[in-house]
Amino acid sequence: MTLLTLSEGEINELHVGLKGTMNALFLKDLAIKTRRGLEGRVRQGKSGGGNSYGYDVVHQSRGRTDIERGLRRINSGQARIIVRILEEYASGKSPRRIAFGLNAESIPGPAGKAWGPSTINGNRARGTGILNNELYIGRLVWNRLRYIKTPDTGKRISRLNPPQEWIVQEVPELRIVPDGLWEQVKARQTSVKKNTRPDIKPDLPFWERTRPKYLLSGLMKCGACGGSYTKISANLFGCATARNKGTCSNRLNIRRETLETVILEGLKHQLMDPDLFKTFVEEFTSELNRLRMTQSVDIDVKKTELARTERQIDKLVTAIADGADALALNAKIKELEERKTNIEEELARAPDDPLPLLHPNMAELYRRKVAALTTLLQDPESKDEAFEIIRSMIDEVCLVPEGGKLRIDLTGELAGILSLCQESKKPGHDGQAHAEQIKMVAGARYQRCLHLDYATL
Repeated sequence: MTLLTLSEGEINELHVGLKGTMNALFLKDLAIKTRRGLEGRVRQGKSGGGNSYGYDVVHQSRGRTDIERGLRRINSGQARIIVRILEEYASGKSPRRIAFGLNAESIPGPAGKAWGPSTINGNRARGTGILNNELYIGRLVWNRLRYIKTPDTGKRISRLNPPQEWIVQEVPELRIVPDGLWEQVKARQTSVKKNTRPDIKPDLPFWERTRPKYLLSGLMKCGACGGSYTKISANLFGCATARNKGTCSNRLNIRRETLETVILEGLKHQLMDPDLFKTFVEEFTSELNRLRMTQSVDIDVKKTELARTERQIDKLVTAIADGADALALNAKIKELEERKTNIEEELARAPDDPLPLLHPNMAELYRRKVAALTTLLQDPESKDEAFEIIRSMIDEVCLVPEGGKLRIDLTGELAGILSLCQESKKPGHDGQAHAEQIKMVAGARYQRCLHLDYATL
């Protein structure tokens, strides 16, 4: 196939190699020039991109068509909030309590969202958060972070640059916080600094440090606000939004062991039902028979087509022998021979079709494997594998406050398995619907299944 363009005409290998190299060099040079231009703006005290809470972006006209960009002006209303936050923190309030107070007064945070402790506390080393933005003391810091793209996800992640590479420019006209208050905040940050993850050793590989510690970590959501359920004490999980922002009314918590036991008990008892295995055997055999019949029909169709193709080739060869134009028929013969070869290869790859057999001890093996699931999670040698298998089958565990208790809504493949175990048929069920969500409660004796929601595929 030939590729033609208006600017270059026909594209060949030279264009691909040469143009590709030139374009790569152009993009690299453009990035260098753009970065140099941004650095020049920062050294003039102007914005190098983005805007901070407490300031308004100003576009100043320098003529009929020219507009000077990168200027900022202090927002007096937001500036008062910034000073208030730093004063309350310096006086001993935690970022969480400060966020509660601001949300209670309906004061909008950055981008109009609710305040959270991370918005206020940020990261001191990276200069993020209200407590660490040095622009509030009239110091513009640029090139503190660099961004790289992860090859697996394509997302950008930030990395801290060495301090000697930072560009620092004094901008006293943008000062909001006095030096005395700033120093009090820094002194308190130093005094309360502690190692929040003493169980993690710095020499451990990254993937071991980031692996979820608990079976349902990161999967639990609040049914009232949609926020995450996070660890609030040694064994309790609660709504993070209710505790960090105060904008959610769900104050119910649940023990980690209780939540995990509800799900694992459902697996252990429901999947070990003898009637379930009988149903499994019937469905397994029925599906295999269906697939075998479909495969048999496909093979018969291919055999019929093969015979028809061979007859057509024989007729064309006979016609050439009787004096027909060989040049005109050779192309058709070649096409038919290629098709014949393809059909023969497809038939050769078709698997044999033995009768489906189930091992007589499969039922007992099945029960033992499911019964041992809890033990596998406790065994260091098999814990990781069982851990990942169960997590991969759970999309979300939604904890919904209902009558002073928490209802557990489990969504994902595991919910479908438990629901189908509970009842394989419902009125009007056509056998093609799969349960995607199951509702459970954590109570006495771990009542497992109260309601089932079905989604027809």
